[in-house]
Amino acid sequence: MNNTITPTLFVIDDDDVDFKLLKYEFEKRKIINNIVRAKDGIDALEKLANNEVSKPFLILLDLNMPRMGGMEFLDELRKQEEYASSVVFILSTSSDSKDIRDGYEKHVAGYFLKDDATESIERVVDVLGGYFQIVMLPD
Repeated sequence: MNNTITPTLFVIDDDDVDFKLLKYEFEKRKIINNIVRAKDGIDALEKLANNEVSKPFLILLDLNMPRMGGMEFLDELRKQEEYASSVVFILSTSSDSKDIRDGYEKHVAGYFLKDDATESIERVVDVLGGYFQIVMLPD
């Protein structure tokens, strides 16, 4: 990643309250990354196909969404050569060990649990803010 390029955070989540809280926490910490949102996997694939998500980007993915859930989206994402190596973090209410295992088998960078929405999102934003400062992402 070039120091002049700020990675985009691509949030794929159907929960309006969680998304507003996430944006608020980014603003509160003065993290300036552009944030693009899709409300489900189909919406996300369309945004990628239409180049609505500027590179480099990192994906924050919910699992339980209408039309196309997070695991189905991951399957489709990993099939596309251009996006197969995308960095994806899961943020989900599911603590099911199968979901966690399936996520890592699909090469997610991390699995965050939304157990207490406000506190969980604050911790996730802290992690992502630090991550954006030290990690190099592919263009």
